[in-house]
Amino acid sequence: MKIPKLRKIRAVVNYIRVEAMSGVVLIAAALIAVLWKNSPLAEIYDAIIHYHLNLNFLGSAYDLTAHFFVNDILMAIFFLVVGMEIKREVLSGELSSAKKAVLPAIAAIGGVAVPAIIYVLINRQAGGEMRGWAIPTATDIAFSLAIVSLFGNRIPFSLRVFLTALAIIDDLMAVLAIAFFYTASISVMHLAFAGILLAGLVVLNRMRVTHLAFYLIPGILLFYFVYKSGIHATIAGVLLAMVIPMRGKENQESPLVSLENALHPWVANGILPVFAFFNSGIALGSFTGAMVMHPVTIGCFAGLFFGKQIGVMVVTWIAVRFKVADLPSGATWLQFYALSILTGLGFTMSLFIGALAFGRSESAELAKFGVMAGSLLSALVAIAIFAVSQNKSKSNEDSTDPGAMQAT
Repeated sequence: MKIPKLRKIRAVVNYIRVEAMSGVVLIAAALIAVLWKNSPLAEIYDAIIHYHLNLNFLGSAYDLTAHFFVNDILMAIFFLVVGMEIKREVLSGELSSAKKAVLPAIAAIGGVAVPAIIYVLINRQAGGEMRGWAIPTATDIAFSLAIVSLFGNRIPFSLRVFLTALAIIDDLMAVLAIAFFYTASISVMHLAFAGILLAGLVVLNRMRVTHLAFYLIPGILLFYFVYKSGIHATIAGVLLAMVIPMRGKENQESPLVSLENALHPWVANGILPVFAFFNSGIALGSFTGAMVMHPVTIGCFAGLFFGKQIGVMVVTWIAVRFKVADLPSGATWLQFYALSILTGLGFTMSLFIGALAFGRSESAELAKFGVMAGSLLSALVAIAIFAVSQNKSKSNEDSTDPGAMQAT
């Protein structure tokens, strides 16, 4: 009984380690993009982003930009991993029971609802863009875990697990928002083909077919049909994850866990940094005071920095106060408050939703600026409060140390 539990702990530790390292690479990729975009070589950066790729599939030719390839095709693999993370956590992880799931679920709901409300209230005025309401609702797992990792073992492991579970639920809500609110038109025929193919994969799952080739090869067709249906193609990644078997045959590793472990490092340290590079380039010199104070910019900034911390902190305090759930073991309220601020580090998913909401319009640049500013401030303030919490804990330990008391 202890061995499976130990394996689960090791799996969580490895997941957090990979995400933390990814956060460092993401920061580097985003910084390079910003510096390059604001250098004399900005035209080269733009040429890379808009480079055209000619692809042929099922007898049809497609002229795609590099930006589309990254945001739609490569990010579908990211969403496949997200879907597998959600399924694994629900079936055997931190969301597998009501007791485990209640606090991160409640906190995630608050952390999605309040930022969306703040964004909507700000953008009700003239010039606002209501379509971007979902932009400030996300939490970037990689960035946030990278920040927490700076403090090593001084941050309780339970707090890291809570943050991971909350961010995964955030991702699930973001997926639902993309599917239901960011779809312009539907091709019933292609959607029907996707449904038939998905039903066939469900049958394979029920027949206990565990070889991954039987899922991944049809998964390419599923991506194509979902894309042609009008629903964003990345949703195909989540749908495919839901039908990949969690249980393997006797003495066989879980196909889902095996695929997740194989893809996770490549997605975390490859696809996401490439996405960050392609989507973080923003010409800071072109921003005027009016653009900085635009409702879209302020809505994204305020939603992330103020909305996330208010939503997560308030609903958690209520849940703990009325004994619906317990604070993560070993964590103080000050540490938890720092963590709630850290959830305002949206970045990857926020930038992705911003691109869906506004395309290449000026509003997309405004949203990008608001997301990056809100995420940066959330990270800096969270780091400062984490540091204060560590100094406070150390002072309390020193004051209760008999040797220290005798010395005084």
